[in-house]
Amino acid sequence: MMSPDHAEVVADFAAFGVTAFTTTRAFGTISAASSEPASAVMQRWDAVREMARAAGIERFATAHQVHGSNVIAHHAGWRGWLRAADADGHFAPGPDTALGVSVADCVPVFIAHPSGATALLHSGWRGTEARIVEQGIGAFTARGLTVRELRVHLGPAICGACYEVSADVASRLLGRPAHLSTPVDLRALIADHARSLGVREITVSARCTKCDNDRFFSHRAGDAGRQLSVIFARA
Repeated sequence: MMSPDHAEVVADFAAFGVTAFTTTRAFGTISAASSEPASAVMQRWDAVREMARAAGIERFATAHQVHGSNVIAHHAGWRGWLRAADADGHFAPGPDTALGVSVADCVPVFIAHPSGATALLHSGWRGTEARIVEQGIGAFTARGLTVRELRVHLGPAICGACYEVSADVASRLLGRPAHLSTPVDLRALIADHARSLGVREITVSARCTKCDNDRFFSHRAGDAGRQLSVIFARA
């Protein structure tokens, strides 16, 4: 497992045999758009994949993220590193696939079930408006898994005090007219969406990517770097 300097771990998933974490600035950016050599960035991706392999996980699923609500369900039958097209969420029905999303202010949404089924979502304001968390939870219920048994964790992201959006975006997110730029807490909205579906166990990271900019990359703070959020159930 990564050192505490290099990752924030979701401790509440350990009882399910699920590993979940978000990397930090100390680990380094995983974005190819940074000014760092591609070889350095790829070494970080390889380190995460090696960690999954050490836990018996041979599949690592990521995607080209587009701030949408598409959630891909991944099944057995392949090995290696998948980068799917145009998706912001992933679901694995069993303990056999590591899932990854990149974030820097947007919310990494971790979802786990005692059976070993997991999901990981990238939810910015567009994904939150589109209720991507409902799509993620729906992947569990479609397979007969009970919502009441799910645990949801909302990882490091920009906090409500730091995240001010235009009046138009605020109106769309809050469902009421806004006439001025307004601070919006995306994690609070996502938690409300999950509760409305019956999720009982929801935890939220105390970390804000902008307030804690010494620990995390933040787009609003001007960083080009990105964190990597990962979840997998040990095989």
